[in-house]
Amino acid sequence: MIGLLIAAPVLAKPVVKPLEWGYQGAEFSGYVIYDDYSAAIRPGIAMVPNWMGVNESAIEKAKAIAGKDYVVLLVDMYGKGVRPTNAQEARAAAQAVYADREQMRGRIVWAVEALRAQGRIAPLDFSQLGAIGFCFGGSTVLELARAGALEASLGTSVSGVVSFHGGLSTPLPAAKGDIRTSVLVLNGEADTSVSAADIAAFSEEMEGAGADWKLVNFPDARHCFAEADANSPPNCVYHEPSAEKAFALMHAFFKERFKTVTAQ
Repeated sequence: MIGLLIAAPVLAKPVVKPLEWGYQGAEFSGYVIYDDYSAAIRPGIAMVPNWMGVNESAIEKAKAIAGKDYVVLLVDMYGKGVRPTNAQEARAAAQAVYADREQMRGRIVWAVEALRAQGRIAPLDFSQLGAIGFCFGGSTVLELARAGALEASLGTSVSGVVSFHGGLSTPLPAAKGDIRTSVLVLNGEADTSVSAADIAAFSEEMEGAGADWKLVNFPDARHCFAEADANSPPNCVYHEPSAEKAFALMHAFFKERFKTVTAQ
């Protein structure tokens, strides 16, 4: 009688590694997150969380997005040690970043560079990078898209950015040729923080810049619609049907731009 040895499957688990980087004398602290199911290299995504910044909720979201398809850098936009504990602190931290859009762009560009450098450590294909953001983070990745000239000067680029219910306005609108990446905006049609005038101005900006872009409005969805733990009515409320569609669009967007991803 011949016995068969059946190897038990190795259970994959998410890897969560602290990562620090610097920009203009300030230190920033985030996490590199990926599934260790194999050593196969995969694209990278810089994920900018909402205005609460780097916290446990953001880490869990990054784990879910990473899955088996991406290496995710959970981006710190505020600086090491700046961790809001309530909406008042978050508002102050976000407003400080919004106040200087040039520095805001520099911070997110350098965060992408920090992710790129992980190609020597994590199972990352550093030639295939993207960025996503939620609320404040959505605004941040749109500023990354507008920073095409800065990215080019550093020899870096991202294949696409996805903004989930982010603000659309900027004091430094893109000019012709500034935007050198694809842009996907996922917006709640009932979001009172984004006006029809904002959408019109953004559309005009994107067209004038010659951007490859798309804006999708989700009926009945408000601000925060893709944040599962959002429950601050009337305007910051999770909307599961819209969230599911939005994440499906995100995965399809990156599947078109990355060579090694399967749409989820």
